[in-house]
Amino acid sequence: MKSIIENEITKYKEDFIRISSFIGENPELGHEEFKAAEILSAELTKHGFAVSLGTANLPTAFEAVFDSGIPGPTIGYMAEYDALPELGHACGHNLIGTMAVAAGIGLSKVLKDCGGKVIVYGTPAEETKGGKVTMAEQGIFDKLDVAMMVHPLNRYEKSGTSLAMDAIQFEFFGKAAHAAASPHEGINALDAVIQVFNSMNALRQHITPDARIHGIIPEGGKAANIVPDYTVAQFYVRANSREYVNELVEKLKRIAEGAALATGCKMESSFYEFSYDNMVTNENLSSAFTNALLSLGVKSEEINEKTGGSGSLDMGNVSQVVPSIHPYIQICTEPFACHTHEFREAAMSDRAKEAMILGAKAMALAGLEVITSPELLSKIKDEFTSSRI
Repeated sequence: MKSIIENEITKYKEDFIRISSFIGENPELGHEEFKAAEILSAELTKHGFAVSLGTANLPTAFEAVFDSGIPGPTIGYMAEYDALPELGHACGHNLIGTMAVAAGIGLSKVLKDCGGKVIVYGTPAEETKGGKVTMAEQGIFDKLDVAMMVHPLNRYEKSGTSLAMDAIQFEFFGKAAHAAASPHEGINALDAVIQVFNSMNALRQHITPDARIHGIIPEGGKAANIVPDYTVAQFYVRANSREYVNELVEKLKRIAEGAALATGCKMESSFYEFSYDNMVTNENLSSAFTNALLSLGVKSEEINEKTGGSGSLDMGNVSQVVPSIHPYIQICTEPFACHTHEFREAAMSDRAKEAMILGAKAMALAGLEVITSPELLSKIKDEFTSSRI
Protein backbone atom coordinates (compact mmCIF):
# COMPACT_ATOMS: atom_id res chain seq x y z
CA MET A 1 0.00 0.00 0.00
CA LYS A 2 2.90 2.35 0.66
CA SER A 3 4.17 1.99 -2.89
CA ILE A 4 0.67 2.60 -4.23
CA ILE A 5 0.46 5.89 -2.33
CA GLU A 6 3.87 7.01 -3.59
CA ASN A 7 3.08 6.02 -7.15
CA GLU A 8 -0.32 7.71 -7.15
CA ILE A 9 1.06 11.01 -5.87
CA THR A 10 3.85 10.81 -8.45
CA LYS A 11 1.28 10.00 -11.14
CA TYR A 12 -0.56 13.27 -10.53
CA LYS A 13 2.56 15.29 -9.71
CA GLU A 14 2.18 17.67 -12.66
CA ASP A 15 -1.41 18.45 -11.62
CA PHE A 16 -0.26 19.32 -8.12
CA ILE A 17 2.57 21.50 -9.42
CA ARG A 18 0.15 23.30 -11.73
CA ILE A 19 -2.22 23.98 -8.85
CA SER A 20 0.55 25.24 -6.57
CA SER A 21 1.86 27.53 -9.32
CA PHE A 22 -1.61 28.90 -9.99
CA ILE A 23 -2.19 29.74 -6.33
CA GLY A 24 1.26 31.29 -6.07
CA GLU A 25 0.65 33.44 -9.13
CA ASN A 26 -2.81 34.51 -7.93
CA PRO A 27 -2.34 35.51 -4.28
CA GLU A 28 -5.51 36.21 -2.30
CA LEU A 29 -5.82 37.62 1.20
CA GLY A 30 -7.56 35.84 4.05
CA HIS A 31 -11.27 35.10 3.48
CA GLU A 32 -10.85 36.23 -0.13
CA GLU A 33 -9.23 33.01 -1.41
CA PHE A 34 -12.02 32.09 -3.83
CA LYS A 35 -9.72 31.03 -6.68
CA ALA A 36 -7.54 28.90 -4.42
CA ALA A 37 -10.49 27.23 -2.71
CA GLU A 38 -12.07 26.51 -6.08
CA ILE A 39 -9.03 24.91 -7.71
CA LEU A 40 -8.18 22.82 -4.65
CA SER A 41 -11.72 21.59 -4.08
CA ALA A 42 -12.15 20.86 -7.80
CA GLU A 43 -9.09 18.60 -7.74
CA LEU A 44 -10.47 16.71 -4.75
CA THR A 45 -13.85 16.32 -6.45
CA LYS A 46 -12.09 14.88 -9.50
CA HIS A 47 -10.62 12.17 -7.28
CA GLY A 48 -13.91 11.13 -5.73
CA PHE A 49 -14.04 13.31 -2.62
CA ALA A 50 -17.40 14.65 -1.45
CA VAL A 51 -16.75 18.38 -1.15
CA SER A 52 -18.76 20.85 0.90
CA LEU A 53 -18.04 24.55 0.49
CA GLY A 54 -18.51 27.30 3.07
CA THR A 55 -17.61 25.16 6.09
CA ALA A 56 -18.33 26.87 9.43
CA ASN A 57 -20.02 29.69 7.48
CA LEU A 58 -16.63 30.75 6.09
CA PRO A 59 -17.10 31.43 2.35
CA THR A 60 -13.63 30.23 1.33
CA ALA A 61 -13.44 27.20 3.64
CA PHE A 62 -14.24 23.66 2.53
CA GLU A 63 -14.45 20.09 3.78
CA ALA A 64 -13.61 17.23 1.40
CA VAL A 65 -14.37 13.69 2.56
CA PHE A 66 -13.30 10.34 1.10
CA ASP A 67 -14.98 7.55 3.05
CA SER A 68 -13.97 3.96 2.34
CA GLY A 69 -17.21 2.69 3.87
CA ILE A 70 -15.10 0.41 6.06
CA PRO A 71 -14.76 1.28 9.78
CA GLY A 72 -11.41 2.77 10.69
CA PRO A 73 -9.63 5.94 11.83
CA THR A 74 -10.31 9.34 10.28
CA ILE A 75 -7.24 11.24 9.08
CA GLY A 76 -7.40 15.02 8.62
CA TYR A 77 -5.13 17.20 6.47
CA MET A 78 -5.16 20.99 6.79
CA ALA A 79 -4.86 23.12 3.65
CA GLU A 80 -3.87 26.77 3.94
CA TYR A 81 -3.90 29.11 0.94
CA ASP A 82 -4.12 32.74 2.04
CA ALA A 83 -1.45 35.24 1.03
CA LEU A 84 0.16 38.19 2.79
CA PRO A 85 -0.58 41.83 1.96
CA GLU A 86 1.86 43.12 -0.70
CA LEU A 87 4.15 40.09 -0.27
CA GLY A 88 1.93 37.43 -1.80
CA HIS A 89 2.74 33.82 -0.85
CA ALA A 90 5.79 34.70 1.24
CA CYS A 91 4.86 32.00 3.76
CA GLY A 92 4.48 29.27 1.16
CA HIS A 93 0.76 28.66 1.55
CA ASN A 94 0.60 27.85 -2.15
CA LEU A 95 2.64 24.77 -1.18
CA ILE A 96 0.78 24.01 2.05
CA GLY A 97 -2.66 23.91 0.49
CA THR A 98 -1.60 21.77 -2.45
CA MET A 99 0.44 19.45 -0.21
CA ALA A 100 -2.60 18.68 1.94
CA VAL A 101 -4.72 17.97 -1.13
CA ALA A 102 -2.05 15.71 -2.63
CA ALA A 103 -1.67 13.81 0.65
CA GLY A 104 -5.41 13.30 0.91
CA ILE A 105 -5.65 12.05 -2.67
CA GLY A 106 -2.68 9.73 -2.21
CA LEU A 107 -4.10 8.17 0.95
CA SER A 108 -7.56 7.83 -0.60
CA LYS A 109 -6.19 5.45 -3.24
CA VAL A 110 -5.60 2.69 -0.65
CA LEU A 111 -8.55 3.15 1.71
CA LYS A 112 -10.57 0.44 -0.02
CA ASP A 113 -7.90 -2.00 1.20
CA CYS A 114 -7.34 -0.71 4.74
CA GLY A 115 -10.55 1.10 5.67
CA GLY A 116 -10.98 4.43 7.37
CA LYS A 117 -11.66 7.91 6.11
CA VAL A 118 -9.62 10.91 4.98
CA ILE A 119 -10.80 14.51 5.21
CA VAL A 120 -9.05 17.49 3.64
CA TYR A 121 -10.02 20.81 5.19
CA GLY A 122 -9.66 24.11 3.43
CA THR A 123 -8.76 26.51 6.24
CA PRO A 124 -8.68 30.17 5.19
CA ALA A 125 -7.03 33.25 6.68
CA GLU A 126 -4.28 31.64 8.78
CA GLU A 127 -2.31 34.87 8.69
CA THR A 128 -5.05 36.97 10.32
CA LYS A 129 -8.42 35.75 11.56
CA GLY A 130 -7.49 32.09 11.36
CA GLY A 131 -10.20 29.89 9.89
CA LYS A 132 -9.09 26.98 12.06
CA VAL A 133 -10.06 28.97 15.17
CA THR A 134 -13.67 29.24 14.03
CA MET A 135 -13.74 25.68 12.76
CA ALA A 136 -12.32 24.29 16.00
CA GLU A 137 -14.80 26.29 18.07
CA GLN A 138 -17.67 24.85 16.03
CA GLY A 139 -16.47 21.27 16.53
CA ILE A 140 -15.57 20.71 12.87
CA PHE A 141 -12.43 18.73 13.77
CA ASP A 142 -13.96 16.66 16.57
CA LYS A 143 -14.57 13.74 14.19
CA LEU A 144 -10.84 13.36 13.46
CA ASP A 145 -8.47 10.84 15.03
CA VAL A 146 -5.40 12.86 13.95
CA ALA A 147 -4.70 16.12 12.14
CA MET A 148 -1.64 17.03 10.07
CA MET A 149 -0.16 19.80 8.01
CA VAL A 150 3.37 20.55 6.76
CA HIS A 151 4.95 23.99 6.47
CA PRO A 152 7.82 24.97 4.13
CA LEU A 153 11.08 26.23 5.62
CA ASN A 154 14.79 26.41 4.80
CA ARG A 155 15.39 23.13 6.67
CA TYR A 156 13.63 19.98 7.81
CA GLU A 157 12.32 20.35 11.33
CA LYS A 158 10.17 18.17 13.53
CA SER A 159 6.84 19.47 14.78
CA GLY A 160 7.32 21.68 17.79
CA THR A 161 5.43 24.34 19.68
CA SER A 162 4.00 27.76 18.97
CA LEU A 163 2.99 30.64 21.18
CA ALA A 164 -0.55 31.29 22.28
CA MET A 165 -1.58 34.78 21.25
CA ASP A 166 -4.19 37.46 21.85
CA ALA A 167 -4.53 40.55 19.65
CA ILE A 168 -5.89 43.26 21.93
CA GLN A 169 -6.83 46.83 21.09
CA PHE A 170 -7.35 49.87 23.33
CA GLU A 171 -9.33 52.87 22.13
CA PHE A 172 -9.09 56.13 24.07
CA PHE A 173 -11.68 58.89 23.80
CA GLY A 174 -10.66 62.38 24.90
CA LYS A 175 -11.68 65.89 23.94
CA ALA A 176 -10.32 67.94 21.06
CA ALA A 177 -9.07 71.49 21.58
CA HIS A 178 -6.68 73.93 19.96
CA ALA A 179 -3.28 72.82 21.18
CA ALA A 180 -1.95 76.41 21.38
CA ALA A 181 -4.99 78.63 22.02
CA SER A 182 -6.91 76.47 24.50
CA PRO A 183 -5.03 73.30 25.45
CA HIS A 184 -6.59 73.44 28.93
CA GLU A 185 -9.96 72.65 27.38
CA GLY A 186 -8.76 69.43 25.83
CA ILE A 187 -8.35 65.85 27.07
CA ASN A 188 -5.36 64.30 25.33
CA ALA A 189 -6.07 60.76 24.18
CA LEU A 190 -2.52 60.41 22.82
CA ASP A 191 -1.14 60.93 26.33
CA ALA A 192 -3.13 57.87 27.39
CA VAL A 193 -1.64 55.72 24.61
CA ILE A 194 1.87 56.92 25.43
CA GLN A 195 1.34 56.01 29.08
CA VAL A 196 0.20 52.54 28.02
CA PHE A 197 3.40 52.01 26.03
CA ASN A 198 5.58 53.31 28.87
CA SER A 199 3.89 51.09 31.44
CA MET A 200 3.90 48.13 29.06
CA ASN A 201 7.65 48.55 28.60
CA ALA A 202 8.06 48.48 32.39
CA LEU A 203 5.91 45.34 32.56
CA ARG A 204 8.08 43.56 29.99
CA GLN A 205 10.97 43.65 32.46
CA HIS A 206 9.03 41.25 34.67
CA ILE A 207 7.53 38.71 32.26
CA THR A 208 8.84 35.23 31.56
CA PRO A 209 11.41 34.84 28.73
CA ASP A 210 8.95 33.02 26.45
CA ALA A 211 6.45 35.88 26.48
CA ARG A 212 6.22 38.70 23.94
CA ILE A 213 4.26 41.96 23.98
CA HIS A 214 4.58 44.23 20.94
CA GLY A 215 2.33 46.90 19.54
CA ILE A 216 1.66 49.87 17.30
CA ILE A 217 -0.34 53.14 17.35
CA PRO A 218 -2.58 53.02 14.25
CA GLU A 219 -4.44 56.16 15.38
CA GLY A 220 -2.41 58.85 17.12
CA GLY A 221 -4.14 62.12 16.23
CA LYS A 222 -4.75 64.19 13.12
CA ALA A 223 -2.64 67.33 13.45
CA ALA A 224 -0.02 68.68 15.82
CA ASN A 225 -2.09 71.76 16.69
CA ILE A 226 -5.14 69.72 17.73
CA VAL A 227 -5.32 67.93 21.06
CA PRO A 228 -5.99 64.32 19.97
CA ASP A 229 -9.47 63.24 20.98
CA TYR A 230 -9.25 59.67 19.66
CA THR A 231 -6.33 57.24 19.64
CA VAL A 232 -5.85 53.49 19.25
CA ALA A 233 -3.13 51.15 20.48
CA GLN A 234 -2.93 47.56 19.23
CA PHE A 235 -0.86 44.79 20.78
CA TYR A 236 0.00 41.16 20.25
CA VAL A 237 0.45 39.31 23.54
CA ARG A 238 2.16 35.92 23.22
CA ALA A 239 3.43 33.19 25.55
CA ASN A 240 3.97 29.45 25.69
CA SER A 241 0.63 28.80 27.36
CA ARG A 242 -2.88 30.14 26.98
CA GLU A 243 -3.08 30.62 30.76
CA TYR A 244 -0.11 32.99 30.84
CA VAL A 245 -1.38 34.96 27.86
CA ASN A 246 -4.66 35.45 29.72
CA GLU A 247 -2.73 36.69 32.77
CA LEU A 248 -0.69 39.17 30.74
CA VAL A 249 -3.75 40.48 28.92
CA GLU A 250 -5.42 41.22 32.24
CA LYS A 251 -2.33 43.16 33.35
CA LEU A 252 -2.32 45.10 30.10
CA LYS A 253 -6.00 45.93 30.57
CA ARG A 254 -5.26 47.33 34.03
CA ILE A 255 -2.46 49.42 32.53
CA ALA A 256 -4.90 50.86 29.98
CA GLU A 257 -7.50 51.53 32.68
CA GLY A 258 -4.87 53.36 34.69
CA ALA A 259 -3.85 55.45 31.69
CA ALA A 260 -7.45 56.41 31.07
CA LEU A 261 -7.92 57.37 34.71
CA ALA A 262 -4.72 59.44 34.76
CA THR A 263 -5.59 61.41 31.61
CA GLY A 264 -9.34 61.71 32.04
CA CYS A 265 -10.09 59.70 28.91
CA LYS A 266 -12.63 57.00 28.40
CA MET A 267 -11.24 53.63 27.29
CA GLU A 268 -12.65 50.64 25.44
CA SER A 269 -10.80 47.35 24.88
CA SER A 270 -11.49 44.65 22.29
CA PHE A 271 -9.81 41.84 20.39
CA TYR A 272 -9.15 42.94 16.81
CA GLU A 273 -8.04 39.50 15.57
CA PHE A 274 -8.78 35.94 16.67
CA SER A 275 -6.93 34.43 19.61
CA TYR A 276 -4.55 31.56 18.84
CA ASP A 277 -3.85 28.76 21.28
CA ASN A 278 -0.40 27.24 21.73
CA MET A 279 0.57 24.30 19.52
CA VAL A 280 0.81 20.95 21.31
CA THR A 281 2.67 18.41 19.19
CA ASN A 282 1.66 14.77 19.51
CA GLU A 283 5.06 13.07 19.69
CA ASN A 284 3.85 9.64 18.59
CA LEU A 285 2.23 11.10 15.49
CA SER A 286 5.32 13.23 14.91
CA SER A 287 7.50 10.11 14.97
CA ALA A 288 5.26 8.47 12.36
CA PHE A 289 5.76 11.46 10.06
CA THR A 290 9.53 11.52 10.65
CA ASN A 291 9.76 7.80 9.90
CA ALA A 292 7.86 8.42 6.67
CA LEU A 293 10.38 11.09 5.65
CA LEU A 294 13.23 8.69 6.37
CA SER A 295 11.59 5.99 4.27
CA LEU A 296 11.40 8.47 1.39
CA GLY A 297 15.13 9.09 1.45
CA VAL A 298 15.61 12.03 3.78
CA LYS A 299 18.66 11.44 5.98
CA SER A 300 18.21 11.48 9.74
CA GLU A 301 20.95 14.08 10.17
CA GLU A 302 19.01 16.44 7.91
CA ILE A 303 15.98 16.48 10.21
CA ASN A 304 16.36 19.06 12.96
CA GLU A 305 14.87 18.61 16.38
CA LYS A 306 11.83 20.68 17.22
CA THR A 307 12.33 24.19 18.54
CA GLY A 308 10.18 26.44 20.64
CA GLY A 309 8.17 28.52 18.20
CA SER A 310 8.28 32.30 18.55
CA GLY A 311 5.27 32.78 16.28
CA SER A 312 1.63 31.82 16.59
CA LEU A 313 -0.45 29.42 14.52
CA ASP A 314 -4.14 28.65 14.30
CA MET A 315 -3.04 25.01 14.06
CA GLY A 316 -2.51 25.44 17.79
CA ASN A 317 -6.29 25.60 18.20
CA VAL A 318 -6.61 22.33 16.27
CA SER A 319 -4.02 20.67 18.51
CA GLN A 320 -6.16 21.45 21.54
CA VAL A 321 -9.02 19.28 20.24
CA VAL A 322 -7.31 16.49 18.24
CA PRO A 323 -3.80 14.94 18.19
CA SER A 324 -1.86 17.11 15.74
CA ILE A 325 1.48 17.84 14.13
CA HIS A 326 2.92 20.83 12.24
CA PRO A 327 6.39 19.83 10.97
CA TYR A 328 8.55 21.70 8.45
CA ILE A 329 9.99 20.58 5.13
CA GLN A 330 13.00 22.05 3.37
CA ILE A 331 12.39 24.05 0.19
CA CYS A 332 15.72 25.92 0.03
CA THR A 333 19.13 25.99 1.68
CA GLU A 334 19.48 29.77 1.90
CA PRO A 335 18.55 31.22 5.32
CA PHE A 336 15.49 33.00 3.97
CA ALA A 337 12.98 33.95 6.63
CA CYS A 338 9.26 33.48 6.11
CA HIS A 339 7.28 36.61 5.22
CA THR A 340 10.01 37.98 2.97
CA HIS A 341 10.28 38.53 -0.78
CA GLU A 342 13.08 35.98 -0.89
CA PHE A 343 10.98 33.26 0.72
CA ARG A 344 8.12 34.01 -1.69
CA GLU A 345 10.43 33.37 -4.62
CA ALA A 346 11.76 30.22 -2.98
CA ALA A 347 8.19 28.93 -2.54
CA MET A 348 7.68 29.20 -6.30
CA SER A 349 10.90 27.39 -7.24
CA ASP A 350 11.20 23.95 -8.80
CA ARG A 351 12.93 22.71 -5.66
CA ALA A 352 9.98 23.83 -3.53
CA LYS A 353 7.55 21.95 -5.75
CA GLU A 354 9.61 18.78 -5.43
CA ALA A 355 9.63 19.26 -1.66
CA MET A 356 5.86 19.71 -1.75
CA ILE A 357 5.47 16.29 -3.40
CA LEU A 358 7.80 14.75 -0.81
CA GLY A 359 5.84 16.32 2.04
CA ALA A 360 2.57 15.07 0.59
CA LYS A 361 3.90 11.53 0.38
CA ALA A 362 5.18 11.68 3.97
CA MET A 363 1.82 12.90 5.29
CA ALA A 364 -0.05 10.23 3.35
CA LEU A 365 2.29 7.49 4.59
CA ALA A 366 1.93 8.73 8.18
CA GLY A 367 -1.85 8.61 7.74
CA LEU A 368 -1.62 5.04 6.47
CA GLU A 369 0.48 4.08 9.49
CA VAL A 370 -2.17 5.46 11.85
CA ILE A 371 -4.92 3.55 10.04
CA THR A 372 -3.10 0.22 9.88
CA SER A 373 -1.48 0.23 13.33
CA PRO A 374 -4.00 0.09 16.20
CA GLU A 375 -1.05 0.15 18.61
CA LEU A 376 0.18 3.46 17.22
CA LEU A 377 -3.29 4.97 17.30
CA SER A 378 -3.71 3.89 20.93
CA LYS A 379 -0.39 5.56 21.86
CA ILE A 380 -1.41 8.74 20.03
CA LYS A 381 -4.72 8.92 21.87
CA ASP A 382 -3.19 8.11 25.26
CA GLU A 383 -0.61 10.86 24.78
CA PHE A 384 -3.29 13.34 23.75
CA THR A 385 -5.40 12.51 26.81
CA SER A 386 -2.44 12.82 29.20
CA SER A 387 -1.40 16.16 27.67
CA ARG A 388 -4.78 17.62 28.59
CA ILE A 389 -4.71 16.59 32.26
